[in-house]
Amino acid sequence: MAEARKTLRLGELLVQQGLISLDQLRIALKEQQHANLPLGRQLVKLGFISEAILRDQLANTIGQTSLDLANVVADAEALKLVSEEFAHRHHLLPIAFDAERHVLVVAITDMFNVVALDHLRALIGVGTEIDTVLASEAQLLEAIDNFYGFELSVDGILREIETGEVDYQSFAMDTEEYTQPVVRLVGSLLVDAVKRGASDIHFEPEHAFLRIRYRIDGVLEQVRSLHKSYWPGIAVRLKVISGMNIAENRAPQDGRLSLTLHGRPIDFRVSSQPTIHGENIVLRVLDREKSIIPLAQMNLPPETHASLQRMMARPEGILIITGPTGSGKTTTLYSLLTHLNDETVNIMTLEDPVEYPVTLMRQTSVNETLKLDFANGIRSIMRQDPDIILVGEIRDRDTAEMAFRAAMTGHQVFTTLHTNSALGAFPRLLDIGIVPDIMAGNIIGVVAQRLVRVLCPHCRAAHTPTDDEQTLLGWQAAGKPPVYRAVGCPACAGKGYRGRMALMELLRMDRDLDELVARRATQRDILNAALERGYRSLADDGIARVLEGYTSLAEVARVVDLTQHNLRTR
Repeated sequence: MAEARKTLRLGELLVQQGLISLDQLRIALKEQQHANLPLGRQLVKLGFISEAILRDQLANTIGQTSLDLANVVADAEALKLVSEEFAHRHHLLPIAFDAERHVLVVAITDMFNVVALDHLRALIGVGTEIDTVLASEAQLLEAIDNFYGFELSVDGILREIETGEVDYQSFAMDTEEYTQPVVRLVGSLLVDAVKRGASDIHFEPEHAFLRIRYRIDGVLEQVRSLHKSYWPGIAVRLKVISGMNIAENRAPQDGRLSLTLHGRPIDFRVSSQPTIHGENIVLRVLDREKSIIPLAQMNLPPETHASLQRMMARPEGILIITGPTGSGKTTTLYSLLTHLNDETVNIMTLEDPVEYPVTLMRQTSVNETLKLDFANGIRSIMRQDPDIILVGEIRDRDTAEMAFRAAMTGHQVFTTLHTNSALGAFPRLLDIGIVPDIMAGNIIGVVAQRLVRVLCPHCRAAHTPTDDEQTLLGWQAAGKPPVYRAVGCPACAGKGYRGRMALMELLRMDRDLDELVARRATQRDILNAALERGYRSLADDGIARVLEGYTSLAEVARVVDLTQHNLRTR
């Protein structure tokens, strides 16, 4: 009865604060009867509230949250902080440790076990915050035995494999084989990649060895080289957990898997490709918590933020985001859509594939098998009474024509296009087959984007620009604060950079620009007109970020042609 009262109090509180409706509460309570989850966790699972909202509300009430330990991979660093004997005695399991924020995530069977939490604080010291999650006792005891009974570091697991006989056939069994060394090796590599902020994990077989690389902040770096004998077991394990056919190794395959790492759900999109040395497998890390960033937290210049807001205020037309693969187009699209996403609009998406499930949005993956391509998908979506349509990418004439038709019939359309600049969108659309008369008046604006690494604030060093750098910086360098360069320190793992930020050039369309497009004006004429309206190129934005101390000139030059800086016709 006490648990029921807590549940009702939490539900009533969320309803009173307008975070959920009574209908949503009834649905969650009904589902709770079958799922046997706490109400807060059930509401998150149904997509009625976010993890962040639930955390805040539970902190204000009873501090209750829960975690299914079935797919959790514990962090080796977290386990080092607490002994196995302590974990058994107090029925708790450390599952993640964030060294930057000094936060230890602990799964526990009783949130109100003050004695256990006090002993834990005394053990790890006052400088570390404890974040607790609720777990079932049976799952917790099993997880303690699994994680403490075996070595979890990559080196330790490799030693175990080398010194013991390993039956690789057993890795295809998705049963009680969780403690097999190769199973733990794969889990440890995934934990390590997520912990280091990798966006992709590459498993690349060569003639005599296996290369493992992470893409961190847009740059690939090698992290391990293993003997080729490890690869068959690792490949089978990756295929099993991602739902691929383990018997097929001559044709490309795609898969997907979800795990709870660092105390939060992480999705991986898996792709295999046959090569001359065996199958190459790449995992794309889909971390919703890091990848869907609110517009206000994207660290955009005030004028860029205001211009984006004005673009989104237009009720119909196409907003195009351009840039190469890996330039953050999807993140920006989702940030814009999340800003507009509420119960008053119907947002429908067509993606290849859907990467981040978002509540309220109706998301569809294109499917060649079912003959659902972008063009047919848009045609079908138009019959679903949408307000806003996201088309993952304009690739051909049919898709472009359907997207513009949607824009011309009163819809907001968001899409991406592969061009090098905002101004390059017009000749690209012309090349696809869209006539200028259709472009004019139907394009809200074009956003070109690149991602640059941010200088580590702990070790960046000021330096005087060389003559060549001063030429690139232009007149702005004179009398301005010094520019900074990367150095490297323990906080940034010796790289000199931590995290990334977006460089953007925005071309917001108006009647005069539409008229220039309609009469096929040259890019020079369109550029001159845009410059009169405050247009700033990627190079200009990059230089501004350098002078603000966010990044280095070398980093901007890596992704942007700086010869275009201050390009103005005279």
